[in-house]
Amino acid sequence: MWAALRDEGIKLAMETVRKIMRGIGIKTTLYHKNTAKYGSYKGNVGKKALNILNQTFDETRPYHVLHTDVTEYKLTNGRKVYISPVVDEASLEILACSVSHSPEMKTIYKMLDELEKHLPKEANPILHSDQEFQYQNPGYQARLKEMNIIQSMSRKGNCHDNAPGETIINLMKREKLNRLKIGSLEEMEKVLQEYIYRFNNIRRSNKLKYTPPVKYRSRVLSNI
Repeated sequence: MWAALRDEGIKLAMETVRKIMRGIGIKTTLYHKNTAKYGSYKGNVGKKALNILNQTFDETRPYHVLHTDVTEYKLTNGRKVYISPVVDEASLEILACSVSHSPEMKTIYKMLDELEKHLPKEANPILHSDQEFQYQNPGYQARLKEMNIIQSMSRKGNCHDNAPGETIINLMKREKLNRLKIGSLEEMEKVLQEYIYRFNNIRRSNKLKYTPPVKYRSRVLSNI
């Protein structure tokens, strides 16, 4: 509502809009309380990378710092699916997202395949994650080197070290997934595709001065 008013040239403080909404009985239905987290930490199963970011999340240049994570979702048929997105810290654009019935490496490699298609050839980004077993895998780390990507990892058990990655999954669940009853992997893939398109091209972000991620990215790159 606030962003729509701005488009019409009407400038109101956000708190003013909240008061108007309360006064006419409008409540947001954007968020959902159920945001259960997936955890697959298996200890030291490979080589850990340094925590390059150290909770410094102030990158403004697209394709320089990326974040990834894995989450699970239970389908209505009782099976679980595992979702692996990658978000650009600067633009908040979801650059890749894979989903499968397994949290094993094929899901992560599928994510990297999609990410490679969206990264500029000259890009040399940092890709930050937690210490889950997938990111300690030698094959994963070798693939990052092939893609000219620098690996960074959070400290053990510190979710704040990968806040942008955690946030994108939280939003994905609260805004979409936990509001639906999804019954198959194919249905999940379609839901994610539609959500990501809207998130990247239509949804406005406060951090980006109420512009969508793709618009922000295009604007910044055009000024470089």
